[in-house]
Amino acid sequence: MNRNRSAAIAAGVAGVALLASACGDSGGQGSDDASGASSEMSGEITFQTWNLKNEKYTPYFEGLIDAFESEHPGTTVTWVDQPAEGYQEKLSADAAAGSLPDVIDMGPEAAYTLGQAGAILDIAEADPEAKDLYLPKAWEAMTFEGLGGGTYGYPWYLNTGPSFFNTTLLEQCGLDPANLPTTYDELFEQATTLRASCPDKAMLARTPVIENFGEYGVELMNEDGTEFTYNDPKGVELVQKFVELYEGQGLTEESLNNLQTNEVEEFKAGRLAYLPGSSYTLNDLKETAPDIYDTVAMGPRIANAAPNMYIESLVVNAGTENQELATEFAKYVTSSENQFEFAKAANVFPSSAGTLEDPYFTEEDGTPETQVRVETAQQVTEAVVWWPPAFSGAADAETLREQVALALLGEKSAQEALDASVEYSNGRLSGN
Repeated sequence: MNRNRSAAIAAGVAGVALLASACGDSGGQGSDDASGASSEMSGEITFQTWNLKNEKYTPYFEGLIDAFESEHPGTTVTWVDQPAEGYQEKLSADAAAGSLPDVIDMGPEAAYTLGQAGAILDIAEADPEAKDLYLPKAWEAMTFEGLGGGTYGYPWYLNTGPSFFNTTLLEQCGLDPANLPTTYDELFEQATTLRASCPDKAMLARTPVIENFGEYGVELMNEDGTEFTYNDPKGVELVQKFVELYEGQGLTEESLNNLQTNEVEEFKAGRLAYLPGSSYTLNDLKETAPDIYDTVAMGPRIANAAPNMYIESLVVNAGTENQELATEFAKYVTSSENQFEFAKAANVFPSSAGTLEDPYFTEEDGTPETQVRVETAQQVTEAVVWWPPAFSGAADAETLREQVALALLGEKSAQEALDASVEYSNGRLSGN
């Protein structure tokens, strides 16, 4: 499972089909008047998305591109889409070969890698006025201290999400559904109670990932983004909590290897009481696990600090032959009007400044769907992208999981496990 998309962002991009005209009337910040771009723009660019060319989204993107080309006669945008499998590896290969598309859909981890290689544009330097078009936290998420503070992408869509609880399971296992946990301390306490009452059920189904460390209050990196520091006392405390839970059989042996997909399946099967989700999760449960959907209560994302958020961005190839057109199109796609339409259909949230103030994101109509949307939109304003962009999903995340598992099995102390993980991550970061 690729962390950036599959975890919670792209999961949301599985919703309702868009009409071809969805963004056709939207000039937004992508219009000549709003952006100050030259009315004489011309030429061709290639726009690449990630697993979005399908019957649900093809009409949207075709309509978006048609509208942009109509507003800018003499321009051509060619849309290509790549499958999810091996996407980041393909980006790296294309960058090495000098064949990156002009505008590319990616998350912070991939953008950090390509920014480090000088393959994508530093937006803060090339287009500094763009900063005011986006939420400050979204802009900050694409600003990498480890790369000298440059900003390597126009923020696109965001996602976080509530926690989902199986109230029937909570009641059966001695817990009060009216007293849902909101912090990790409360979660661990309830997980212990549940397991004592129901040995064949669980509150948690996998070990902590790097976002959980951030939510727990751990300092993940030093201030200049050059070293990982999640082996501090707070990080050790979090792992020790999992060790104690495992020793008390509040975590199963299977949980040591579980990924998010296993966690979701356990929740749908009625064996798991708690699921960290996204705005997409409610509809997914309704469609694929209606019996579980009927039991669900929602609470805020579990966090001792700010809740975690995911972000997707559009980056610009540093070697593009038409930088003006590429940056203008990236801003057009990520304009307030166009982000709003995409967010409504895809169950995600816009990163554009002011868009979350629309009544669509602030007013409920009494349905669970609007409840989760409004509550999650509020959470977006408080959330932080905890996953450090320099933290590799393929290498660092796997090493962290393996080391935490050794701690749970008693083969290492929590401190030793995190020291080994941090040593590996810092070695990879420095190229050693």
